[in-house]
Amino acid sequence: MPKKTIKTIKKNKKEIRKKSVKTRLSIPVYDLDGSEKELVALPKEIFAVEVNEKLLAQYVRVYLANQRQGTASTKTRGEVIGSTRKIYKQKGTGRARHGDIKAPVFVGGGVVGGPKQRDYSLRLNKKQAKKALFNALTLSLQKGAIIGLGDEFIKIEAKTNKFAAFLKSLNLKKEKILLVLPKMERNNLVLAVRNLSNVTIIDVNSINPFEILRNGKVLIVKAGLQVLEKRFVKAGQTLK
Repeated sequence: MPKKTIKTIKKNKKEIRKKSVKTRLSIPVYDLDGSEKELVALPKEIFAVEVNEKLLAQYVRVYLANQRQGTASTKTRGEVIGSTRKIYKQKGTGRARHGDIKAPVFVGGGVVGGPKQRDYSLRLNKKQAKKALFNALTLSLQKGAIIGLGDEFIKIEAKTNKFAAFLKSLNLKKEKILLVLPKMERNNLVLAVRNLSNVTIIDVNSINPFEILRNGKVLIVKAGLQVLEKRFVKAGQTLK
C-alpha cells in the first residue's frame, strides 16, 4: 500500500476519533433501579484530549515500578555470623578443600549473587502524570466505558445485593469496575460494595491512569465529576 494512502487512512482515523469525542462529550447518569436519569456534560479539557499511547505506557511502567518494595536482601559469606575456624585440615582427608563453615555450599552459609536492597522507583513529572490521567479518561470515554451514578447512591441501603442487582440490570456483573467516589469515607455505598471482588473503590483525589486502564468500566458518582472538574480545570485555562 502506498505511503500516501497509509497517511490518509491514519489522518481520517484521527478526525473520526475527534468527531466522535465531540459528539459524545456526555455520559448517562443512572438511578438505583438501573434506569437512565439524565445526561451530564463533561469538560472537554479532561475528556477530549488527544490520546498519547506512549505516555500511557510510560505511566504504567513508572506506576508498577514504584509499587516494588526492593527490600529483598541476602547475606554474603562475609556477612553471615559464624565461626571462621577451618572446618577440617587441608590435606589427608580425601575431601574437598574448605575454609570456614560460612561457605555458600553449606546450609546456613552465604549466598552467591543473591538480591540486595535497591530502589526500583522511577519518576514522572506532574504535568506528564496529569496528561496521562486525561488520556486515560478520554480513552475510556471513547470506548463508552464511563458511566455516571446519581448522588442518591451514597445513601443506598448498606447491602451488597442492592448494588449487585444494579450491576446486573446494566449487564456489568462480570465486568471489572472502578467505582470513583467524591471523597473516601465510610458511607453506605462503600459498605454495599466492599464485598464485591470485581469492584475497586477509589476517590477522585486518588484516581490514576493505571486503575482506569486496568478496569473495564468506570462508575463515577455525579458529585465526583464536579470535584474532578474543580480540581483540574481552572477558569479560562486549558492543558497544553
